[in-house]
Amino acid sequence: MVSAVARSRPLMRPALARTVMLGEALTLAVASAVHGGWLGAGHAHPQARTAEAVIATVLVLAALETWRRPAHAHTAAIAGQGFALLGTLVGLGTIVAGIGPRTVPDVVYHVLLLAGLSAGLVWTVRCRPD
Repeated sequence: MVSAVARSRPLMRPALARTVMLGEALTLAVASAVHGGWLGAGHAHPQARTAEAVIATVLVLAALETWRRPAHAHTAAIAGQGFALLGTLVGLGTIVAGIGPRTVPDVVYHVLLLAGLSAGLVWTVRCRPD
């Protein structure tokens, strides 16, 4: 028996979760390219490039899982966005600690990414699985 509270939660939409995660992965891929020195000089940072590429890859794999096995979309979206959120918090921590790149665009990007990932993860958790 499904409670009224459970029924009132929005239904997980795998296509929407996939779109959100692919959008997040795209921004991380662009940030990785910037830190690789491929989209502008003066912002190269090999460790940030690698971290952003790994997080983007995990989000793409989670998005693919929502397509390959829609019944697992809820779990895949939580895992992918949770990993990305944790990785972004680590990146923000390196900026604060003075280890990572400390430019204004880096800080702004991390804060905006953190907000987007948090919103996506909260939405995903609130949704009931299909």
